Amino acid sequence: MVLKIEKLVYGGDGLGRLPAEDGTRQKAVFLPFVLEQEEVEAELCDDRGQFARARLLRVLTPAPARVEPHCPYFRDCGGCHYQHIAYEHQLAAKAAIFRETLRRLGRVEWSGPIETHAAAEWHYRNRTRMRVMRQPVFSLAYSRFGSPELLAVEQCPISSPLINRSLAAINRLGRAGEFPRDISEVEFFADADDAQLILELHCKALPPRKTLQQFYESLRALIPQAAALAAFASAGAHQSSSAALVLGEPALLYRAAGQRYRVSPGSFFQTNRFLTGELISLVTERAGGALALDLYSGVGLFSLPLARSFAKVIAVESAKPSATDLKRNAPHNVTVAAEPVEWFMAHFEPKQLAPEYVVVDPPRAGLGTAVARRLARLGAQGITYVSCDPATLARDLQVLLEGGYAVESVHLVDLFPQTFHIESVVKLRAQR
Repeated sequence: MVLKIEKLVYGGDGLGRLPAEDGTRQKAVFLPFVLEQEEVEAELCDDRGQFARARLLRVLTPAPARVEPHCPYFRDCGGCHYQHIAYEHQLAAKAAIFRETLRRLGRVEWSGPIETHAAAEWHYRNRTRMRVMRQPVFSLAYSRFGSPELLAVEQCPISSPLINRSLAAINRLGRAGEFPRDISEVEFFADADDAQLILELHCKALPPRKTLQQFYESLRALIPQAAALAAFASAGAHQSSSAALVLGEPALLYRAAGQRYRVSPGSFFQTNRFLTGELISLVTERAGGALALDLYSGVGLFSLPLARSFAKVIAVESAKPSATDLKRNAPHNVTVAAEPVEWFMAHFEPKQLAPEYVVVDPPRAGLGTAVARRLARLGAQGITYVSCDPATLARDLQVLLEGGYAVESVHLVDLFPQTFHIESVVKLRAQR
């Protein structure tokens, strides 16, 4: 079938339309790797009645913003979605998608500007997680696009140079039979200067310490910048549990916006090594007073600079590795609450807190209605919402606006070039 692409939508797809079988209405068709106004030839692959999904076969009329992908794995790899789009157009498309999502899902009619903070297009990631593939040859791998199958890779052009050198070193060791068994995933985390790196191994069963020590020594011979190796007893648990074994340095020191952050294996930290400082400045600039509240604070990304301009900061973080680092990073005027935000907010009355400024940086699930309502009742003059998911942001903003706040400014901070992911910062001001 031939489709005319109307627009790009959140998730990486383009939207085209086909007449329904009864000829009375248009059926939405979603397909990846296209651009608005392009005419393409596509093949239907999943008809769900109200809408369908299709696979791109050929671009008949390319858009002016179409470019050649930079990575040889693009369209096969599930990591990137926009490498066929010139970067300036990626930013414009994300801003349009972001504005529409706020309006459609949250009834947030923002007619003001969306200030865009661009990043370096390539080699920006300081954290990359890969799966281990052992057949037909050993390789670190990503999931294939739209599939759980593995795609062996030799490079990743959105990851930092040190991560790419480490990827190549592990592939070399694995093909020489020097990579331990029972490791299912490998995660790299490099510091701000791309000079040191933590290697996190996620294991089905923890290999013997001696085995891991031998592997670490072999890796260090190839990558001296590998400052630490950490092994986790089960894959996927690193956000909520500590490493079972750490060799080398216990943590990296990450420098951003004039701050130094201790980041241990398993702790959360932002993944764009070029924009983290700008994000910190954007969130914390022109804020000061007696009390600030930092919810979902991680290792203290915003708490530390807020401590310079507020007499007291309360930082709330439940993940154990991040909360442990937060306590070590925090200056004397930062109080750490190592508990879930939902519990913290439910056990304090507004008159007990009365912050002047609140920063929230939740995971993709967002705040949720209960936390958003309690947050609105605190009565802070300013709230800054850092979001990695425009859909949950739109839902939460609706609650905050109903609670007496108005949007002051909207920013798109492009932490993830070449992908559909949208990181945003929305600043709200109380209207009381």
